Amino acid sequence: MSSQLSRRLFLLQILLLFTACAGEEISNRQLELVIGVISYGDTKQAIERFARFRKFLGDKIGAFIQLEPAFNEKIAIERIQRRAWSLVFAPPGLAAIASAKHQYLPLFPLQVEINSRAIFIVRKNSPLKQLKDLQGKIVALGQAGSATGYYFPLRNLRGLTLAEILFAPTPKTVLEWVAQGKAAAGALALEEFNLYRTKFGVAEFRILFADSQNIPPGAVLIGPNIERNRQELIRNYMKDAPLNLVRDVGYIPNAEPPNYQDMISVIKQVTSIAERLNSKPVRLF
Repeated sequence: MSSQLSRRLFLLQILLLFTACAGEEISNRQLELVIGVISYGDTKQAIERFARFRKFLGDKIGAFIQLEPAFNEKIAIERIQRRAWSLVFAPPGLAAIASAKHQYLPLFPLQVEINSRAIFIVRKNSPLKQLKDLQGKIVALGQAGSATGYYFPLRNLRGLTLAEILFAPTPKTVLEWVAQGKAAAGALALEEFNLYRTKFGVAEFRILFADSQNIPPGAVLIGPNIERNRQELIRNYMKDAPLNLVRDVGYIPNAEPPNYQDMISVIKQVTSIAERLNSKPVRLF
């Protein structure tokens, strides 16, 4: 055998050895998934709520699962745009955006209170009686991505001219601004209002307007960066998960995911006026 051929065989063996080692390293590398959820600042509670679910799903699919609580919808949208989240426990507005614009696939509906809807609240002693009375007033809304704090309220306000719109980072902040007189009215979900209203001491509120349209529940969505076979595996394990874990994180394993076509239509309507929302006054037509 010539020396040149021997060198070629030796180099080929070295190349095969490196390829085999690299393949073994990849096969042994643990899969990493990130669960995204909106916490509104209550990170500790979110971590505790998802602890057992993360362990269950991680053990089942052989993955290291992280939880990434996002402070609000604005941050969550950025994470979804970058496909940084593998699974998302999303409220309805965010779920509609993730599925319609970023190829996330809804798996299961989230548990919600019956008749979830968007409302406007004012202080109890406010002279405002109807939605049209907000003409020329300062109104607090939630962040883009929120069905009850942003999209549905803006649809209800179309045709009015407001002095200014303030965008609150959380639903609780909406109530704070109304209590302080910083805004004449604020928009949030009915269930959020019932949750936070008792935490404001002497400040009393009343509902100025309630949207008549029930809002669909949020959803658990899986990201497009998860290959199809593994998506199905995750869906099956979540469907068959112990009920105590399902209750911890709040999804319905035996139900079809929500239909967001009406929600997407509302989002498109609002998007057409989004560029004007930071002007003063704000003409919503």
